[in-house]
Formats: sequence, structure tokens, C-alpha cells
Amino acid sequence: MSLKNKNAIVTGGATGIGKAISLKLSELGANVVVADIIREAAESTADELSERSIGIECDVTDIDLIQRMVEHSVSELGSIDILVNNAGIAGASGWFTRAESTEEDWKATYQVNVIGIQNVTAVANDHMKKRREGKIVNLASIAGREGRPSLPHYSASKAAVINLTQSMAMELARYNINVNAICPGLLWTPMWEQVGGRYAQDIPAYEGLEPKEVFYKMMEDRIPMGTEQTPEDVADATAFLVSDDALNITGQALNVDGGFFMR
Repeated sequence: MSLKNKNAIVTGGATGIGKAISLKLSELGANVVVADIIREAAESTADELSERSIGIECDVTDIDLIQRMVEHSVSELGSIDILVNNAGIAGASGWFTRAESTEEDWKATYQVNVIGIQNVTAVANDHMKKRREGKIVNLASIAGREGRPSLPHYSASKAAVINLTQSMAMELARYNINVNAICPGLLWTPMWEQVGGRYAQDIPAYEGLEPKEVFYKMMEDRIPMGTEQTPEDVADATAFLVSDDALNITGQALNVDGGFFMR
């Protein structure tokens, strides 16, 4: 599998899953635009990639920044072949300290996780349409497969990402643009540590456990493969979906979850 001479944009590409995706695409030969809300982090990650890779500030809720990011990417690299919409949040500031979701949690999460994907894709796919080719991957979550009592705003936003992916896939198929989603499973990250704290308060089965204990108990109870997932697992799946090996795959939401959900 090769992505040689392909040009990719990865939002939220400086850390965590986004960084793993950026590294994987670069390893396979792509030039990567690491777009992140923290400019210094974006530039630092880009420095680890291929010579033509770029680190650039981008807030997916700011259409002006998105347009500048895409225009700069096209100017520097010549085209956009791949877009990975990875940027996401779990709620408004301090969400993990609240017993219940607030209106601000709902607004902030939808603005980034759903409208942010629409914003970036609307600008980037104008360039893809002209060339009549492209690959788009949206990061959803297994939380979008089943509602969660602790984080209804987050689960609903990720369910919306899956539905939005299907709408985009139908709309863009005539331009030879594939659009798919990935639903990561259980990955131990700073965000999941905060999620585990919420589950320990809200779900009787996890009451009194530390976040890491919640994580491993959920893994033991729900994952047939018996292993946690990693950012590299998600990166490998992304690389497949943006490669020529996936030419006839579109509108799908791929679970990378060790069998947590079998759909």
C-alpha cells in the first residue's frame, strides 16, 4: 500500500490519534498538512514528517482559518487528495467536572465534532471536485453506536458524524470522492481518563473505581479480543480507507474496537 505523492490534510493532527494518522500517512509517502488549533504543536509534528509536510494553525469552527489553511495547502502542495477530519472534543471547558451535560456542552461538541467536519469538507472538497477524485475519512466513535448516560451530547455528536458521512458519500460519489468514517473503540488517552471518572460516578457497575480500573473493566466485559485499541490501530485503518485498495468502499463506518460492536 502506497500513498506516494498524495497530499493529505489531517485536522487535529498534532497529537493523539491525529498524530498517529499523520505519521502513518507520511510513512506511506504522503505529504501531510498537520492542521491543529495549537500552531506550535502542528509545526512540531510536521517536523517529524516528510520534507514537504506542513504544520498550520486551524480552528475547525472558524471558516476564515479553514479557507486560509486549504488555500495554503493547495498553494504549497498543488492539490488535496486526502482529508481526515479528526478534530474533536468531548464537551465545553470543564465538562468532566459536571454531573450532567449542559447546553454549552451540547453546543460546543456539535460545533466542533459535526459542524467542524462540514466546514472543513465544504472548503476542501471544492478542490477535490475539480479534479474528480479524493478520499475523506471522518473520525466518529463507538459512542456513536450506542447512547451513554454520562455523555449524551458526545454520543449524539458521534452518531451525527456517522449519518453525515453517509450523506456526504452519496453527495460526492458522482465526483469519484469516497467518504467513510472510523469508530475507534477503547483507547487510553487523557480524554478517556476524564470519561472514566464520569462513568465511575454515573454507572453503578463502575462505582468507586479509578478511571484506569473503569477502562480495563470495560475492556474485559465488552471486548472479545481482550485488548485495548491504540492510535496506531486507527491510523492503519485510515491508511487503508484513503488508499487505492478501498476504491469501492464509501459511506461506511468501520469499527476499530476489538469486537466491542459487531456491525
